[in-house]
Amino acid sequence: MSKKIYVGNMNYATTEDSLRELFGQFGGVSSVAVIMDRATGRAKGFGFVEMESDQSAQAAIQKLDGQEYEGRKLRVNEAQEKPRDQEARRY
Repeated sequence: MSKKIYVGNMNYATTEDSLRELFGQFGGVSSVAVIMDRATGRAKGFGFVEMESDQSAQAAIQKLDGQEYEGRKLRVNEAQEKPRDQEARRY
């Protein structure tokens, strides 16, 4: 079963390819997404990595959380599902 990981406090120049390489050392990577600002087209400084197994995800979280990467200390943890607020979408 795959596990989605939140990666925060990234350097704005971090790419999906560099994240895939970083997390790939812990196991198979299913997908990578660096979140971009629609208005500016620049990275927002966070993203998500989906690992192919729970074990590889946990290993990546343990080793990379708080580690410096491209000049920034990463925040790495399990991604939390964002609850959908239907009221906010009506306006």
